[in-house]
Amino acid sequence: MNISDMKHLVHDVPDFPKPGVVFKDITPLLSNPAGFNHAVDLLVDRLSSSGAQEILAIESRGFIFGAAAAAKMSMPLQLVRKPGKLPGHTVGQDYALEYGTDRVEIHSNLTDRAIRYGIVDDLIATGGTAAATVQLALQHGAEIACCAFVIELNFLRGREQLNGCRVESLLRYY
Repeated sequence: MNISDMKHLVHDVPDFPKPGVVFKDITPLLSNPAGFNHAVDLLVDRLSSSGAQEILAIESRGFIFGAAAAAKMSMPLQLVRKPGKLPGHTVGQDYALEYGTDRVEIHSNLTDRAIRYGIVDDLIATGGTAAATVQLALQHGAEIACCAFVIELNFLRGREQLNGCRVESLLRYY
């Protein structure tokens, strides 16, 4: 399995979720054990070399890759969720969308800890969710070791939103 093989396991779905959008479907990659394992191994290599101490995985497909990487690295996994999805006390960060705003939250007991986080998600497009996650972690005393993605849509320039953080992406689309 190599990067080209992995790229063939990501399928384009035109006009989803709305007309004009070409959705990158990772379900064929997830259903291929060799492809999924290879993706996780590559993420683990990048996260390990960054000095990450814990994983912050972004809802929801980031949970899949983040959990697998954290387990392979024997590293704690923390969840970044949409509002109202985490039990207990949370802190959050609002961010702008094309039309409106959204928010990400983490458990408040993760704040004010000098931890080096590896942020994991399946895809970076415009970078809004990842940038909000970076801001949230930084505002509460954490460091960002790197932001790691399976897919990067380079033409949407999302990495520019990540405040100069190290960005690792496995499959890039220009």
